Amino acid sequence: IQVASAAPAADASPFTPKAYLVRYWNRHVANDLPKPPFLLSKASPLTAADAVAFAKLAARGAISAHLPSFCAAARLVCFPELPSATRGRHDRDSDFATYSNKNFTTYGANRVGGRDSFKGYAVDQNLPVSSFRRYSRGSKLHRDEFSVYGAEGNVADQSFNSYGAGSTGGHGEFVEYNKDVNIANLKFNNYGSSGEGRSHSFSGYTEATNAGDETFATYGKGGNRAPNEFTAYATESNHVGSGFNGYSQGVDGANNSFTSYGVDGNNPQNIFKSYDNGGNGAVESFKTYRERANSGDDSFTSYAKGSNQAEVNFANYGKSFNEGTDKFTVYGGGAPEQAVGFKVYGVNNTFQAYGKNAVATFSRYTNRTTSSTKVDAIAAVDGKNVNRWVEPGKFFRESMLKTGTVMPMPDIRDKMPRRSFLPRSIASKLPFSTTKLGELKQIFHAGENSTMEKIMADALGECERAPSRGESKQCVSSIEDMIDFATSVLGRNVAVRSTESVEGSNREILIGQVKGINGGRVTKSVSCHQSLFPYLLYYCHSVPKVRVYEADILDPKLKAKINHGVAICHLDTSAWSAGHGAFLALGSSPGQIEVCHWIFENDMNWAVAD
Repeated sequence: IQVASAAPAADASPFTPKAYLVRYWNRHVANDLPKPPFLLSKASPLTAADAVAFAKLAARGAISAHLPSFCAAARLVCFPELPSATRGRHDRDSDFATYSNKNFTTYGANRVGGRDSFKGYAVDQNLPVSSFRRYSRGSKLHRDEFSVYGAEGNVADQSFNSYGAGSTGGHGEFVEYNKDVNIANLKFNNYGSSGEGRSHSFSGYTEATNAGDETFATYGKGGNRAPNEFTAYATESNHVGSGFNGYSQGVDGANNSFTSYGVDGNNPQNIFKSYDNGGNGAVESFKTYRERANSGDDSFTSYAKGSNQAEVNFANYGKSFNEGTDKFTVYGGGAPEQAVGFKVYGVNNTFQAYGKNAVATFSRYTNRTTSSTKVDAIAAVDGKNVNRWVEPGKFFRESMLKTGTVMPMPDIRDKMPRRSFLPRSIASKLPFSTTKLGELKQIFHAGENSTMEKIMADALGECERAPSRGESKQCVSSIEDMIDFATSVLGRNVAVRSTESVEGSNREILIGQVKGINGGRVTKSVSCHQSLFPYLLYYCHSVPKVRVYEADILDPKLKAKINHGVAICHLDTSAWSAGHGAFLALGSSPGQIEVCHWIFENDMNWAVAD
């Protein structure tokens, strides 16, 4: 990742972006309180000359031609350009360890026998990027092993296009692939298509990953008797979506199993479209699929349509502790002699245009429960599982903010890549809307369906989302814009605060002296949260009826101060979703309780100055 090191000490020039920002602050903030170092540190590190030069390039639409120098000088997040492909025929086994950012195009093509191993590849990288295009294509009896691949990365971009296509025999194995990654974007296109007897297994794939998407397009299409096994796939992950489009389409004798898929996950989203269509004699198994997950949605569209003698078994499917949704549309349509079994299957499911020739059996299908029995059912699940995606201390009641309270503190560390704001003179000249996504992709060298494209599209979509009830919102790409929004809501006499450090994260803390901002009265405030984007971008919003607090955070044993925290309490939660993590953690429902949380590292809260 191209991120510049800390800029050298700024000279006394009054023309740097930071110097201009200080003057802007003095003109627009009507008090003499100290300027917050944590916010000023995010100002652009560009020199006066560089700021003028890049502003001119941006005005001409010519930044793209100078992207590497722009990213380095402005301290942005930009994907590295992959080196030329590792081409050529290789006849010996290969072991790739402690590598990163490689391009394995046509590597291993037409190889006979042998083994290639990728172990400890791109581990603990900030932004690992790898491309496996036409890898192992046309090989025979060749084995590929991906073990502890891309683990503990921040933002992963991995692409497998035409992997193993047309190969015969052999095996592809993914073990602990992208485990503990912050945001994953993984693509398997034409993976194993038209292969003969080649097996693939995914074990511990994206386990405990925070967020992201995995797509399998035309996976195994037109293959013959190629078993695929997904074990512990996306378990304990948070908001991970998987798309299976054209999976095993037209395959003869497919054998696919999903065991412990999405188990213990938080709101997994899985889409199976044209899965096993036109196949012959397929055996599909979904066992303990999405079990104990929090909510989640699965969609099966044109699943096994036109297939012959398919056997599909769903056991312990969709038994999430918080109700999810499953849709089966045109499932098994036109399929002769198809057998489908649902055993211990979850609630809230729809079956539309279900195949007339299919024989379906439903055993212990869970009926929708009443609210009281549902609470009992949730309570019956191990509390660790119920609340596993609600980190201890992430949400708490206002009554806990008092001296002497011992409580857990969540991990408040900022996990996003380090970036700086752009000066307004540059940010205002760059496109910023979903309608201009194509221009942004060109500027930041983002390929089609790339991680960078998704990052920008997600951020723009959130910025353009309609505000919730009573909310005022704006995305800001410069500190000047942030000052303007905060003062438009609160007036010019404002102060901005953030939790002082990350000390106390992931352990018990003792609450010391507590101070209510604005006298502890119900007040207005503006909270600003980071969004992932090439340059520093904040989603700032104001919601009604809040109280803001400052509190000393102490070590519970030594009674010594270790941090100074800022917390906000939302008094009106009536518009929140019933599945919000706060209600899972605190055991209530929208509008019934207030909910408090800490301001995390590099997030901030603006309020009227005391």
